[in-house]
Amino acid sequence: MSSPSPESLDAAPPAVGRQVRQLALQFAAAFAVLSLAWPYYSVRNEELPWPQTAFAIGGAALLLASLTRQAWWWRLMHALFAPLAWAVSRLAIDPGWFLLLFMLLLLVYRGALSGQVPLYFSNRQTAAALAQLTADRRELRFLDLGAGIGSVLGPLARERPDAQFAGVENAPATWLVGRLRTAALANCDWRWGDLWRTDFAAFNVVYAFLSPAPMATLWAKLQREMPAGSLFISNSFAVPDVEPTSVVEIDDARQTLLYCYRL
Repeated sequence: MSSPSPESLDAAPPAVGRQVRQLALQFAAAFAVLSLAWPYYSVRNEELPWPQTAFAIGGAALLLASLTRQAWWWRLMHALFAPLAWAVSRLAIDPGWFLLLFMLLLLVYRGALSGQVPLYFSNRQTAAALAQLTADRRELRFLDLGAGIGSVLGPLARERPDAQFAGVENAPATWLVGRLRTAALANCDWRWGDLWRTDFAAFNVVYAFLSPAPMATLWAKLQREMPAGSLFISNSFAVPDVEPTSVVEIDDARQTLLYCYRL
């Protein structure tokens, strides 16, 4: 993989900064509630009622999330975090299990932590549609961003032995599965890495199944680096404020949409 340019590094969205702000919001809600509840119950010489306090913290966090116009899923997470934390604490579970669960989730869902990109799997119908969309490109150089377990690259690389394929994945467990699934494919370059540090200039088709969060920044990077006439295909998530060249509807259970953009 080529060394990242300063422009590529600058393109990465500040996902960690967003998460720190969400954590700060939750701490602010807890501080606001506890700073009022503890003195009140101390004066009354009563024990702090943790169930009510946890729900009060959740309500305060929901209010702050609403005032700061957070996405609906963040509001829900803020509202439920403190009550669920209190409920789980009552189960007296060994802390080691939480550490193990965290490590397992990190191995699979690292992209959600580092870039607000959950793990999505592309199905066989999507792989078939991508094959049709790229069938007319004789010198196909295809890049899958967040390649998961190779559910797209595997079928495409087997169908087009004349083309070159690459996949970028940064979650350890899914990267390993994808590496094993594509190891026998000579025309498939399976990479461990960060999509923001990947140079797109060598590819004429880029496919992504990410989330709404990085799409605007990703589009700017695509425009900077990809050659004219290249194709960007986004599964389910459109580039904001950019009209797609075409939209392909997949005949599957979730009626998947592929947003296609000619650069």
